[in-house]
Amino acid sequence: MSPKKAEPAADRPAPPAEVSGRSIDDGRARIFPCEKCGSELVFNIGDQHLKCPNCGFEKEIAVPKDAAVAERDFRAMLDRLKQQRETRDKDEKTEELQNHVRCESCGATVVFVGTLTSLECPYCGSPMQREHIHTGGWRIPVDGVLPFQIVRERAADNFVGWVRSRWFAPNEFSKRAESGKFNGVYLPFWTFDAVTESDYRGQRGEHYWETVGSGNERRQEMKTRWWPASGHFRLVFDDILIAATRGVRRDLVDGLSPWPLERCLPFTQDVLAGFLSRTYDVELQDGFDQAREHINTAIQSEARSKIGGDEQVVEDIKTAYGAITFKHLLLPVWLMVYRYRERTFQVLVNASTGEVDGERPYSAWKIATAIVMAALLALALFLLVNHK
Repeated sequence: MSPKKAEPAADRPAPPAEVSGRSIDDGRARIFPCEKCGSELVFNIGDQHLKCPNCGFEKEIAVPKDAAVAERDFRAMLDRLKQQRETRDKDEKTEELQNHVRCESCGATVVFVGTLTSLECPYCGSPMQREHIHTGGWRIPVDGVLPFQIVRERAADNFVGWVRSRWFAPNEFSKRAESGKFNGVYLPFWTFDAVTESDYRGQRGEHYWETVGSGNERRQEMKTRWWPASGHFRLVFDDILIAATRGVRRDLVDGLSPWPLERCLPFTQDVLAGFLSRTYDVELQDGFDQAREHINTAIQSEARSKIGGDEQVVEDIKTAYGAITFKHLLLPVWLMVYRYRERTFQVLVNASTGEVDGERPYSAWKIATAIVMAALLALALFLLVNHK
């Protein structure tokens, strides 16, 4: 289901939600000082409010009543990006300069590397965000954000359970899982909607049995009659989710689905306070090309279903795309990167559902033991059967 569907916005972003905090360093970044004690507010998962870890002061997330997570017109956005290409090089140089932000708490210069847009000052721990990176410039603004729902402790518990369910994982790896450290990060995603009209042509195969041979060689043989088949069908695709970051393996991110996208809020920087966040490095067209892989698979499956019979041959499909819309979302993930025997592994936890997916090493000793035990069991069964 799509969150709060609205008419596609061709070339203008929806009105942004109100933002707490204040801009610093000539508008390059934003901080969220506590109104009571001056410490930095962070987004509290349990209360879903901004909260001061020092004095406990809370502030609600301000979202305008008329704000909505709206669909955008895909083709209109591509045209807009094409027109902006002439000034993009200049904007990128300006953006690179704005990666260096002076921390107001300790005076240190903090560098936002790559697509990183929200972090903690490595010198004093104050949370900071790049200003306007998600809402302006040549980048496509963020339409919605799904706040963290799962606290770090529960993510860690889910991870430990996930590791223990992997019998072939080394014991040392299982022990490290209990002491692993997770970082909360908002990852960028595209969602795509589309309506397709397809004309298909192929053949339907229907099985039948025929008696062949004679005498002792007489037997039933399955054969197939083929009939031409063609037709037309329409499919509607809603919220095909594509990860817009290359920093995390695509298959691992896909393993975190499904996401409760209906809970997304219109984008507000408030919920990013205290967490890492990244902007996209998979461009809009590239994201749609990935979405088309899912669409083409569904179209092939539907064509085979329409042809029917016992076997199908799809000879040709011609598809027209219409009503293509998209959204740019930030979704929450607990991410842990760890090293085991000189190899790096990633583990992700869906911070709205608790689903775990990740990489893990394998224990050669456990695998060898399992093979030996299976061989011994097979031998025991063989001896038991032959003894009878």
